[in-house]
Amino acid sequence: MLRHQTRIVRAAGGIVWRRDGHGGRRLELALVHRPLQDDWTFPKGKLQQGETEQQAALREIEEETGLRCRAGDFLGRVHYRDRRGRLKTVAYWEVRSSGGRFLSNDEVDELRWLTPDTALQLLTYRSDRHLLRTLLKNDRPRHWDH
Repeated sequence: MLRHQTRIVRAAGGIVWRRDGHGGRRLELALVHRPLQDDWTFPKGKLQQGETEQQAALREIEEETGLRCRAGDFLGRVHYRDRRGRLKTVAYWEVRSSGGRFLSNDEVDELRWLTPDTALQLLTYRSDRHLLRTLLKNDRPRHWDH
């Protein structure tokens, strides 16, 4: 008799934010386009062995976007089945961009800096929109005014 084991794919990512370059009055969020899935989402990826979720989030964000970031508040987890049918759990942080430059790559072919309202319209997944609404409703990240 074969035993069926459910493997949970663990991943981490973040809602990357910055203040615009015009006096810093406007909040902007980074969304990425993944050509393989043809979706707009937040940068995220799988944990490597021995890595914490927060370390994975910062590494994946830099790999996918070229942006160096600093993690802020933990936002929560999203659970879903990936395109292969595996159960996936993604831990998210609010993450402030501290520099870097985007270069198109195999995973991500475009990055857009958008206002929260525009980001809500472009995000492909309901779970991403829910995460962003929760973040905005709770007046987070706390560092937005700094």
